[in-house]
Order: sequence, then structure tokens, then C-alpha cells
Amino acid sequence: MDDFQLASIVVTTIRNAPVLIFAAMAGLFAERSGVIDLGLEGKILASAFVSAGVAYSYQDPWMGIAAGILASCTLAMVQAFVSITQKGNQLVAGMAINIAMSGLTFVVAQYFFQQGGRTPDLGEARVSEIVLPGTAAVADIPVIGWLYGSVIGGHTVLVYLAFLLLPLVHWVLYHSRFGLRLRACGENPHAADAAGVSVQRTRYTAMLIAGVLCSFSGAYLSIVQSGFFLRDMSAGAGYLALTAMVFGNWRPLHTVLGCLMFGLFGAVQVQIEGVELPVVGRIPGALIQMIPYVLTVIVLAGLMAKSVAPKALGKPFVKSR
Repeated sequence: MDDFQLASIVVTTIRNAPVLIFAAMAGLFAERSGVIDLGLEGKILASAFVSAGVAYSYQDPWMGIAAGILASCTLAMVQAFVSITQKGNQLVAGMAINIAMSGLTFVVAQYFFQQGGRTPDLGEARVSEIVLPGTAAVADIPVIGWLYGSVIGGHTVLVYLAFLLLPLVHWVLYHSRFGLRLRACGENPHAADAAGVSVQRTRYTAMLIAGVLCSFSGAYLSIVQSGFFLRDMSAGAGYLALTAMVFGNWRPLHTVLGCLMFGLFGAVQVQIEGVELPVVGRIPGALIQMIPYVLTVIVLAGLMAKSVAPKALGKPFVKSR
């Protein structure tokens, strides 16, 4: 593999990771509070469609992102009502959102735009990349020009926000009062309740935060990466984010590393498609597309037994009388 391909893989990995990081951090908040968030995939799709549709209609990507936040948070609150207030099956609630959004986004997109279930190309309504000062001056310097211009710079604000989430989420979870209450509700909600913490309110807040973060994942897909919405364009990103969270043992740093790992798999997949490889020759595209999902199964099979989930995860809280 030559230097150009390696450089391309690094940059592509950085640009692939935010979709997973936003969704994984969303799942981290929800599940640390004790609610299984299997509905990440549906919320990503909903926010991707609404963000693209509004951004195209108003030719303003920021209005699209705001609308995507509203859509994702609405679904998160519906999921929270079923899972927390009504004490319904959290797995079923999440899967219901995924299935509903897979069909509904396609139908609504077809109704409004009449383009086979996709939105028109956004054109100028996409979030622009940030060019750091001095990029042109160092562009011709080997390695440094590439690092400064393409690795550190040359990304959209959502990419920087995704990586800034790591220290922010770590601080919130481990160094703030809310984080202490959140973890208490996920580990021992009855003890948290006895200490005067409202378990229901904390879990609702966690789900609201998860809705906001998940919306950025969808907006990034449609407004930054693709420039349009396409049916089921998330392609399992919500499930990969959950896998990264299990890989990271519900801890922010390790979860982000898992997201980068899957981002790397996706980047390598793009690079080797259509390339003649030694011994094996050219690998069919369908097999290449399977790589991230096969590795997901391998990761889960190897790490699930070693991962320690929050003790109250998936268990409805019934207040003691």
C-alpha cells in the first residue's frame, strides 16, 4: 500500500468516525442511566431526513441541523415515555422506532420530493469545511502540510465537535453532579432514589441528551458526507455505535477508540474495492461491504463476556413504597 493510500485511509477514518461517535455517545448517556437505547438507528435516519429536507427547502444547513435535533429529541421522548413512564420493553421500543423510521422517512421523502425516496442534492446548503490559517503556506512541506491541512484542518465543525465530545462527556460522567446521579441511576436506582435523586427525571434528561447527540450523527450523514438523504443511508451505523460502546465497556475513551476502529474498517473497505490484491485477487464488492459487520460479530463474540454493563440496564424502575 503506497503512501497516498495510507494518507487517504487516515483522513477517511477521521471523517467516518463522527457518525459513530455521536451515536455512541448518545447511547452511552442513555445506557449509563439504565435505559437500553436500541433506537439509535431510527433516530439517525429521522434526523438525517429532516436535516436534509429542511436544509434543502431553506438553503440553510443550520436550520436543517436544528430541525434534525427536534426530530431526534421527539423520538427520544417517545422512547423514554414507553421505556421509563410506561415501563415497557426497552428492546421492543427501540426496534419499533428503527422499523418505523426506515419506512416513514422513505414514504415522506417520496411524498415531498418525488425522487424515489431521496431528497434533492443540497448543493450550497451543506456545511462547509474549515480551512485553518496558514494552510496554503505549509501545503508544500512534506508530512507537515498534510497533517495541518488534511488531518488537523480541512474538516467541518461537526467533525471537531465529535472529537471534543470525548473530554466533555468524560467530565460530565465522572466529574459532575449530574454524572454521579446518572451513573447511580444506572447501577442502583433504588439507592439513588433513597438519596433523593429523581430516577425518572434523570433518565428522561439522559434520553434528551441522547436525542440531541444522535441528531448530529444523522445531520452529519446527510448534510456533510452525502449532500442528500437516501433511504436507509445509516446502513447500520446505530448498531455499530452500540457495538463500539460494548467494545468500550460503556466508557467514553474506549468507546471513541471503538468508533475509530470501525471508521478505519470503512476506510480500508473503500480503498481495497476494485483493487487486485496479492494471492486473493480482486474481492467482490458485496464481500467488502460485509467487512465491518463481520468484524462487529467477531468483536461482540470476543468481548461481550468481558464487558460489564450498568447493573440496572434494561430494568424498569419501580419506586419503593
